Amino acid sequence: MTSGEIFEKTRFPSPNPAIELYIVTYYASGLKVKGLLAEPKDDSKTYDGFLYLRGGIKNVGKVRPGRIVQFASEGFIVFAPFYRGNQGGEGNEDFAGEDQQDAISAFSLLKKHPKVNQVHVFGFSRGGVMALMVGVNCPAASIVTWGGVSNMFLTYQERKDLRRMMKRVIGGTPNKYPEEYRKRTPLFFLEKMSSPTLIIHGMQDKNVSIEHSYQLENRLKEVGKEVETWYFPEYTHYFPPEINRQVVVNLTQWMKKQTGKLLK
Repeated sequence: MTSGEIFEKTRFPSPNPAIELYIVTYYASGLKVKGLLAEPKDDSKTYDGFLYLRGGIKNVGKVRPGRIVQFASEGFIVFAPFYRGNQGGEGNEDFAGEDQQDAISAFSLLKKHPKVNQVHVFGFSRGGVMALMVGVNCPAASIVTWGGVSNMFLTYQERKDLRRMMKRVIGGTPNKYPEEYRKRTPLFFLEKMSSPTLIIHGMQDKNVSIEHSYQLENRLKEVGKEVETWYFPEYTHYFPPEINRQVVVNLTQWMKKQTGKLLK
C-alpha cells in the first residue's frame, strides 16, 4: 500500500446529524496511522478538502470530534491525523520530525478522495510546523496557521517546560543537534512553498509567542510569497469561544477565496 491509502474506515458517533464521522487507518511511510475523517452527508456535491493538523504531543492537544465537525460544517471534507503512535497508530510520535510524513500522507489521502477538489491545510500550535511543511511538499490551495510554531529553535528557548520532552524526542539540545531542529523549522524551506498563507495569532500568547508569527510573516515576504496576518492584541493561545467561532467562519471564508489560485 502507498502512503495516503486508506486501510480501514470505521463509523464514529457524530455530534452533528449533517456530518458523518469516521476513524480512518491509513498508510504513512509504511506505518498504519489513525485519524478522524468528517464528511458532509450531501452526496450530490463535491467539496474542498481541509487537512486539520493538531497541536501538542500524545494526549496533550488531541483531535476533538466537535472541532473537526465545526470545520466540516463550513462546507469541507476534513481529515485530522492523530500522528503516529497515538490512539492505536503504529510508530512513535516525533514532534514535527518523521511524523511530518503523517501529515503529507494525509494530504494525499484527501487529494484521492472522490468528492474532494483542492485541499487546504490548517495547523494549530505545533500543527503550524506540520502545516507549513505540508505546504513546502504539497500543492495546497492555502495554508492557515493559528498560534502556530514556525521556529523549533525558538520553541526550545521559550518553553523551558518542554525541554525535557524535546531532548528526549529530538535527541538533544539545539546546540548539540542543530540539524534536527533545522529540519523541524519551516522558515528554512519556504522558498519551495507556493500556497497563499494566513497567519492568525493572539499577541498575549504564552504557549507559542507572537515572535513565531512575526518571523514567519517576514520570511514569507522575504521570499516573495503571498501572506495575510490577523493579529489579536487582546488574546492568548486560546480565544474566547464566541470569538473562536467567528474566526473559524472568517478563516474558512478566506480559504474559499484562495481556491483556484494555484491553477492560475
